[in-house]
Amino acid sequence: MESAAPRPSRPAHASQYEFRVLTLPRSTSRHDVRRLLTEEAEYGRWELARLRLYVGGHRKVWLRRRIIKVASTL
Repeated sequence: MESAAPRPSRPAHASQYEFRVLTLPRSTSRHDVRRLLTEEAEYGRWELARLRLYVGGHRKVWLRRRIIKVASTL
């Protein structure tokens, strides 16, 4: 009789990223959104994971960046 291997409760790749969710109002222009996301990518090392444009015109943006674990050298 074979025993099934235990399955992890969440995917292995999900723990390697931290996420940040931004909600942008309808009044924000595409140019301003692009500028904001570019600054986050350059200075905060965030990358675009998902962007949803809703019927009312507001946007929800999911940003992610890799979690860097530093090992102690002492």
